Amino acid sequence: MDVEQWKLDKLKERARRNGAHNVETRVIASSKTIKRLKLSADRVLLDVPCSGLGVLKRNPDAKWRDTVERLPVLMALQQHILSSYSRMVKVGGIVVYATCSIFPCENRGQVDAFLAENPNFRLIEDESISPADSGFDGFYIAKLERIQE
Repeated sequence: MDVEQWKLDKLKERARRNGAHNVETRVIASSKTIKRLKLSADRVLLDVPCSGLGVLKRNPDAKWRDTVERLPVLMALQQHILSSYSRMVKVGGIVVYATCSIFPCENRGQVDAFLAENPNFRLIEDESISPADSGFDGFYIAKLERIQE
């Protein structure tokens, strides 16, 4: 699911190329999409918009595009996406929150804030991948489980 059709088209291409033929995409036209899917998903991957500072090696121009003012806007959007889309996961289901950022405020900070507001979820595990350590891109991933409705 995405608000942009072109992103979903690219996803279908990548999925086919990798042999995944059971991928269903859906454009998010309104908040009704989320409401209709409440407590219905086993797994939800949230690859949220972020500063992208973990992938500067691949996208060096990003450091010139982003401004100090943009980070709070991105963080509010991340918080909104995590809060809204986590509603789709059924009890025992998993939400995976992912960014290509290395900023703690976009990563564990967002997860901790979400968990403080949502005691019906628990953190299973998370990992930060640093470009300095890996020699590649930087990412963050957190695995959250819905433990009650």
